[in-house]
Amino acid sequence: MNDKAGVWLSISEYSQYKNVSISTIRRHIKNNILKHKEENGKYFIYVHSVEKIQLKEEEELLRAKLELELLKNNLRVLKEENSELKMLVNLYETELHQLKNDQPPEFNLSL
Repeated sequence: MNDKAGVWLSISEYSQYKNVSISTIRRHIKNNILKHKEENGKYFIYVHSVEKIQLKEEEELLRAKLELELLKNNLRVLKEENSELKMLVNLYETELHQLKNDQPPEFNLSL
């Protein structure tokens, strides 16, 4: 529902837009804190500009993309660390095997 300078949002849309609970929005409607109207038993809250909504959605999308890139980078670093640790384990196991083979056998000399 569009208006000249803004837009009317349903309670659930406004909840997502402002990131507040539906009960908080209903409380604000009841206390006339928000500009609202009722149509067919449903409440709508006025938001000044559609551009603000679009900017918020774009901001959320950019934030999600940034988080995805950070997670990908963290995964890459963890994979590299895991690879290095596997290499070290292999190296130590090889050295241990060589040490066991190079040592003379132990004899129990208890009389």
